[in-house]
Amino acid sequence: MTPDAIGELRQHLLAALDTAPDEARRLFHGRGRRWPGLEQITADWLQGLLLVSLFRAPDAAALDALRTMLTGLAAEPAWQRKTPRALVLQHRYLADSPVEFLLGEPLAEWLVSEDGLRFRLDIGRKQNCGLFLDMRYGRRWVRQQAAGQRVLNLFAYTCGFSVAAIAGGASQVVNLDMAGAALARGRDNHRLNGQSVERVTFLAHELFRSWGKVRKHAPYDLVIIDPPSFQKGSFVLGRDYRKILRRLPELLSAHGQVLACVNDPAVGPGFLIDAMAEEAPALHFVERLDNPPEFADADPDASLKALVFSTGAARTKAAFPSPSEKQA
Repeated sequence: MTPDAIGELRQHLLAALDTAPDEARRLFHGRGRRWPGLEQITADWLQGLLLVSLFRAPDAAALDALRTMLTGLAAEPAWQRKTPRALVLQHRYLADSPVEFLLGEPLAEWLVSEDGLRFRLDIGRKQNCGLFLDMRYGRRWVRQQAAGQRVLNLFAYTCGFSVAAIAGGASQVVNLDMAGAALARGRDNHRLNGQSVERVTFLAHELFRSWGKVRKHAPYDLVIIDPPSFQKGSFVLGRDYRKILRRLPELLSAHGQVLACVNDPAVGPGFLIDAMAEEAPALHFVERLDNPPEFADADPDASLKALVFSTGAARTKAAFPSPSEKQA
C-alpha cells in the first residue's frame, strides 16, 4: 500500500461520502481489484459509522500512513456533513479480526437500514458484522418473490433473507444455521422490523445431519442457498454443495424456485449451472442476479454469484451474462 494508493483511497472515500445514501452501503471495494495497491481494503458506510477493513497486513509504515489519512477525514467537510459517530479500522487478517476506533467512542452494536428494513450489527466482536452488503439485490429479489410463499433459508446467518421474505408477505420461513447465536440475532432482526415470528422457524442445526427436520416443513416454494465457501467441520463448497442440490427435488413444490449463491472468487457461475444440471436436472436456470454497482469487479465472474433456478417451464437462457455485460 503506497502513499499514492492511500491518497487515491482518500479521494474515493471523500467522493463516496458526499453521495452516500441514508442506508448501509459499501463506499470502496478494493477487493474488486480495480485499484492497484488497494486490493486488500474495503470501506462500508453504516449510517454514521465508517468501517474500513484490511484483509492483509500492510507494512508498519503503510499502516501508520493509513491511520493518519483516516483520522484526517474528521477535518473534511464531506465527513462533517454526515455527522458520523465513529470511524473503525478492522484487521481481518488477524485472529478474531480486532478493531480500532480511530474516531469516536467504542460501541458494540449499531442499527442500519436497507430498503426500509432495519438490522442490528455487531461492531468489533466478530469477523462479520451481521449483514453482507453485496447481497442487497438478492434480499430485494426475495422480497419481490415472497408473497404467499413457503421459504427455506439455508445457512441463514442473521436471517436477512428471512426478514426480506416476511416483509414481502411470505406465509412461512424456515431458517437453518448451525450457529444459534446468529439465529438469535435473526430473531431480533425480525422483531426490530415489527415482524411477528409466528411464521418463522429457527433451526440451530448442522444441515447434513438435519434433513429430516428440513423435510418436515416441506414442500417449499423458494429455497435460498447462501453458504460460506468453507466452514470448518461443516461445509466445503467443492465437496458439499452438490449434496444440497440433489436434495432439492424432494424439498420443492411443483413450481418452486431456488436462489443458489457462491461468493468464492475462484468459482465461476458455471459451477452452479453444471452442478444443478447434473444433480437436479428438473431445475432450469433462469438468470443471474445483478450485483450492486459498488461491488464492481475486474472479473465479474469472481464477484458474488446469485443464480435463480426454477422447477417450472424451462426458461434457461442461452448464456448467463455477467453483471458487467448486463450493464453494457
